[in-house]
This record gives sequence, structure tokens and C-alpha cells, in this order.
Amino acid sequence: MNLKSIHLKFFVMLLSSLPAFAQKKLNVEVHAIPKENKVSVLVNGKNFTELIYPDSLPKPVLFPIYAPDNQIITRGFPLATRPNEPVDHPHHFGLWLNYENVNGIDFWNNSSAIPAEKKKLYGEIRLDSIIQTKSGRLGNVTYNANWQDHQKNILLKERTTYNFTAYEDRRIIDRITMLTAMQDVSMGDIKDGFLGLRVSHELELPSNEAREFTDDKGNITKVAAKSGADVTGNYLTSEGKQGDSAWGTRAKWCMLYGRKNNASISIAIIDHPRNPGYPTYWHARGYGLFAANPLGQKIFSNGKETLNFSLKKGETAVFRFRIVVASGKERLSNASIDADALEFGRIY
Repeated sequence: MNLKSIHLKFFVMLLSSLPAFAQKKLNVEVHAIPKENKVSVLVNGKNFTELIYPDSLPKPVLFPIYAPDNQIITRGFPLATRPNEPVDHPHHFGLWLNYENVNGIDFWNNSSAIPAEKKKLYGEIRLDSIIQTKSGRLGNVTYNANWQDHQKNILLKERTTYNFTAYEDRRIIDRITMLTAMQDVSMGDIKDGFLGLRVSHELELPSNEAREFTDDKGNITKVAAKSGADVTGNYLTSEGKQGDSAWGTRAKWCMLYGRKNNASISIAIIDHPRNPGYPTYWHARGYGLFAANPLGQKIFSNGKETLNFSLKKGETAVFRFRIVVASGKERLSNASIDADALEFGRIY
């Protein structure tokens, strides 16, 4: 093989590892539908996701989310239950951002399953206004929301921007959230947080054991064993941790991949170098909860580290995350995710 052929082969290999932004961007259509309390996001007329914020939900979420081959990657329960999927953790649906401990108020675990007499322990995030929607090669929705306790006292004001980019083989969601303290706010180290995604049944990790999880209020959630040919998920982090070993470890990114209807589905969540607590700890559970928690350091480090994140009244903090959803014959390569992470860190 001559030198010219070697250079050409190297160039082809390099192109194959580049992220989607080296490809042609598709048109993203963003439509606000105020009467239905949602914003619809489409790619060339096909479903990508929806931002939904009905009064019946304690937080705004992206739900459902579609891969490029039009397969849904989010669990349906409790909003649109599908056959054979688990019904544990009713507060897990779509893609969201909240935390279990904001001045002692639990925003993470709130759901319709909480009895009325305990609701005072839980908070809600109420979308206040849609600031902007934009269609094009870069779709956008920006909104304001309030983190409030049961008495509707506002602890944090939130401004979130979602930027949506689409390519033939992948979709990219960039979430930039600014939190402003309306009073002194403490967000002490705790397990349940921060950016969460609950995935479809097929992307869970196989397990032969039923498990129980207890939150800080003593509530017990039972999760059944996951097995069968349709349960195919696996985690992989930028630091090489795989499967259940990814949980409670730090990494710049974490990918969940598996097969659904004979297609390879990959979901990568990428942390940002300017985020508090970077690189984040991963609260990535085999039963389908895929979460990045940069604030729970004491829990994940077994007490070796403590963050004790807090904001004084009027102070702000910004959190940035990228979610990449791909479908095709093979999972996303590590080099591709590294390149996406490099670009993400550069543009925000």
C-alpha cells in the first residue's frame, strides 16, 4: 500500500469517527401549542419529541423522545403505558431536571402516587412562560419556570433553553438551564438527581434479581427482575466503566446502548466542563433510569467527597447537558461521542 492510499484510508477512518455535525443538518420544526400545554418538535415532519407541561404533572418534561428510525426510546408509563413495560417509579418519565433536596423539599420523587398528607414534603416545577420557539437547522425552545414548595413559595427561578439538532442517523438535544435563587437555597448531597431520563424496556440492563430501593423518606420501590431476549441494554462511560459498574462513578459522558426491533439504539449523555461538579457522577441504574447527578458527591463517593451545593438569594448557576440519540447498524463509537463532547464544550 503506497503513502497516498494510507493517507486516504486514514481520512476515511477519521470521517467515520466524526460526530453528526460533520453531516448535513435536517430541518427541525418547533411548534408551540399553548391550548395543549406543549411544544411539538418535528424533523422533516416526523416526530422528534414534545415539551409537555400540563397542570397534572409536577415538572415539565420532554416526552416521548424518538430515535432517528422513529422508535421511541422513552418509557411510556405513567403517561402512555405500553405492554410489558415496568410500572415502578411513577416519577420517572421522559427527560427532566430536578433534585431530591432543595431546602429539604423533594422535587425528584413527586408524583401522583404521593398521598395528600405527604405532599407538603414535595415540590413542583411549574412552567411560567414560553419565551421563544424557533424552527430551522437549529430548533429551539426557551421557557421560564418556578421551583416552588407545596405552599407555592418560589425557591428557584429557572430559565431553560433546549436546542435541537437532527441528522440522518442521530438526534441531539442540548439543554442549558440557569437556576436563580429567590431565597438562600441549599442543595445538599443526595442520591436522587439531577438530569434524568427513563428509557424504554428494551434498553434496560438484563438482571435475574428483583431489587428494592428506599428513598430518604423510607418509601420502598420494588423493581422486578429484567430478563429475556428483548432486554439488551448496557452502559459504557468515557472512563471505561460498563454495565452496573457505571453507577456511582465519575465520567465526562455515559452511553446506554442496546437493540430494539433489530436496530442498534445509542443514547449518550454528555457533561459540560463548566458545570458544577464536573465530571459528573452517574446515577445510572440497570432498570432504565439514566441520570447524571453532579451534586450528590457525598453519596457516590461513600463520604470521601462533599459538595454541599448552595446559592445565596440572587445568585445563579448554569447547568449544561447534551443528549445524543442514534440508531443504525452499530452503536455510537467512543470517538464519535468524544468529538460531540469536544464540540459541546466549545459552543456553550
